Amino acid sequence: MKIGIVIGSIREGRKGERVGRWVERISRDHGVDVEVLDLKTFDLPLLTAPMPPAAAGGRYDSPEAQLWSRAVAACDGFVFVTPEYNHGVPGVFKNAVDTLAPEWAEKVVGFVSYGTDGGVRAVEQWRQIVANLRMYDVRAQVAMSIFTEFGDDGSFTPLERREAEVRTLLDQVTALTARVR
Repeated sequence: MKIGIVIGSIREGRKGERVGRWVERISRDHGVDVEVLDLKTFDLPLLTAPMPPAAAGGRYDSPEAQLWSRAVAACDGFVFVTPEYNHGVPGVFKNAVDTLAPEWAEKVVGFVSYGTDGGVRAVEQWRQIVANLRMYDVRAQVAMSIFTEFGDDGSFTPLERREAEVRTLLDQVTALTARVR
């Protein structure tokens, strides 16, 4: 079973890459086979294809979307590492999710978020979005504050309890993924 850790921000100076790599380390220590899917490396164009992804049958116009499709299809479940922008999901991450359809269906997702209030509003929106894609979201979630766990100098110091929260999230994602498969 392979779990994709999707880093959902592409901004310069982003916090998501540090968080995603931290989740990757914990996942590997926890015995989970993971692959980091960093949106910055996929350089996805805006979704402008005339055919809706749900009707495209996995055939996409852009080579970037085709690469993204293969990467997502190769994963059995996901951990979305998501910031909260303006009380919601980041546009670039939403575009990446919207670019595909069948690749997400019947797969499990857990959320690691960060923001002024831990990114919880973004996760609530993600839960509605992934339900429409026929994904299964787990209850456990990790929500980190940009005020207490990230420094102005670019440092990332998660609270001591966060590692256990990530492990609980991984346990739920892998257990439900096993049942769904």
